Amino acid sequence: MTRILFLADINSAHTSKWALSLAAKGFTIGIFSLNKAKTDWFKGNVNIEYLSDNIATDVSAKKDIGKLGYVKSVPTLKKVIASFKPNILHAHYASSYGLLGAFSGFHPFIISVWGTDVYEFPKKSFLHRFLFKRNLNKADCILSTSHSMAEETAKYTDSKIEITPFGIDLDVFKPQKVKSLFNERDIVVGTIKTLEPVYGIKYLIEAFAMVSKKHAELPLRLLIVGGGSQEAELKQLCQISGIEDKVKFTGLVKSSEVPMYQNMLDVYVALSDSESFGVAALEASACCKPVVVSNVSGFVEIVENGVTGMIVTKRNAMVAASAIEKLVLDKELAAKMGANGRKRVEELYNWSKNINDIVQIYNSILHSKE
Repeated sequence: MTRILFLADINSAHTSKWALSLAAKGFTIGIFSLNKAKTDWFKGNVNIEYLSDNIATDVSAKKDIGKLGYVKSVPTLKKVIASFKPNILHAHYASSYGLLGAFSGFHPFIISVWGTDVYEFPKKSFLHRFLFKRNLNKADCILSTSHSMAEETAKYTDSKIEITPFGIDLDVFKPQKVKSLFNERDIVVGTIKTLEPVYGIKYLIEAFAMVSKKHAELPLRLLIVGGGSQEAELKQLCQISGIEDKVKFTGLVKSSEVPMYQNMLDVYVALSDSESFGVAALEASACCKPVVVSNVSGFVEIVENGVTGMIVTKRNAMVAASAIEKLVLDKELAAKMGANGRKRVEELYNWSKNINDIVQIYNSILHSKE
């Protein structure tokens, strides 16, 4: 039985999705994480082993000081490798766990790049760039969830980069009747995002306020799902805009509840300043929702403008309002875009197919080492 050792945040939805899917394929997955597990999602699964419970702290991959924690953990990781005896070491996030994996000296070694590790980390200084390039060059294989992120990664390495989309489970994300927070006649616009400046939620609020005031006769509602540092600020913006009675903030929700909230929406909106791969927008499409997204690389790759949704200029509430208005007023167009979105996800971003592609990559790497 093939044994894969993940170097990854145990609390990441990406980690659990990869681990559970591969475990279902018969792989034995070990997880070495420097963050303590907040839930026991892996408990009871005989093919998943959490290997760092006794040594995990709270190292933050977002703070440079945290990188010292990764390097200090190399001896512990080497002991785990000797005990677990993996066939493949797979680091998720090139600038943190990739650093840890690179220092371990183990091969075959795979790095998956995820976003800020590519777009931000190497641009901080010469040293950051050096470490990033070193990590990539130590890897036997590099994986990226999108073509646009692969192009960015290619600036730092000559190695081949495989595209492995973080696809959608179509049995979970699908159009379905749910118990809604809204009345049946309400027209619900919304987003499911962390409430941080990079995701441009203030532009969504401003755009919604424009549409709501222009069409006061319509029962428009705004749903904002997620938690984050901007929550109080965004609520205040809703008050200032005079729409607080039309807006529902849910706060942080469980990942298992996301399909329910997606199905409460009539139009999904994401106006990010940057996006490596728009998973939530694809989830909305899988639920047959039309989407309005900003013209950043991660969205431009997955949304077919005018077919599955509308791509608008980032940081521009007025153009976003125009797109939202069009979908709110034209239900036939909205339904058509939603159906097209579902079809596109089925063809290109079906997680069942995506995980099979990952299995093929694993097998290819193992065979090449024989």
